[in-house]
Amino acid sequence: MAKRTLFIFVLSFLFIGLQSFHAPGIGKNDFNYEVAVSPDGIDFTKTSTALYNQFGLVESELSKDVFNKALKGYLYLRYTNELANNQFLTVLDFSKQSSQKRLWVFDLNSKQIVFNELVAHGKYSGDKFASSFSNRSNSKKSSLGFYVTGQPYNGRHRYSLKLRGLEPGFNSNAFARGIVMHGAHYVSQEIAEAQQSVGRSFGCPAVAQDVNKNIVDLIQGGSCLFLYHPQTYYNGKSKIINNKQFIPIELLNALVE
Repeated sequence: MAKRTLFIFVLSFLFIGLQSFHAPGIGKNDFNYEVAVSPDGIDFTKTSTALYNQFGLVESELSKDVFNKALKGYLYLRYTNELANNQFLTVLDFSKQSSQKRLWVFDLNSKQIVFNELVAHGKYSGDKFASSFSNRSNSKKSSLGFYVTGQPYNGRHRYSLKLRGLEPGFNSNAFARGIVMHGAHYVSQEIAEAQQSVGRSFGCPAVAQDVNKNIVDLIQGGSCLFLYHPQTYYNGKSKIINNKQFIPIELLNALVE
């Protein structure tokens, strides 16, 4: 009886420990969660603007509004322990023409833009501009929203990066659809200048072959990737963009230190 009681106690202890590890805000971050601010408040806006300026961005490159949405989602995913790699934030702005460099990889530790590159959208999402998006298999369209990066692998597109979509109805079928980041011969500066666009994928965010491996190796392993478009339906319905989760003030302050 004594051994059985001890066994039950140990199991209970382990169960409680696991619950604590997976609870929001516990585990990866050591912040004081009693002091928190609203993601729609002035403190968040100030921090986002300060970080935007630290990266040396201007509106013609990436708007403050898009950066603000990306940062809000990143902080929510970091708070909920979705990110194993919280150093990098990757933003794809599909409101821009495909001949423009519309992919950014931000190093939130060094406050540097480590990549600003061309990226393709899906074949049936549009021609020079992406305007239609889907979460359906075989749609050959891009999927909007927040993703977490997985592990690199060698597949049909050679060196590629698995992506897990986090938004039901928008990109949650990305993994099943085989939506990955990969290099493509139809994405290059020469093609962009000659055609005023790059080629299109079957829904994957394809980049130039000469930068693919470096980007994949950098952002792999659980970092945040955000595929943006000013589509009214997505921006109004995304639970991540519109989350009201309060953010620890220490986490905000740490971003601009």
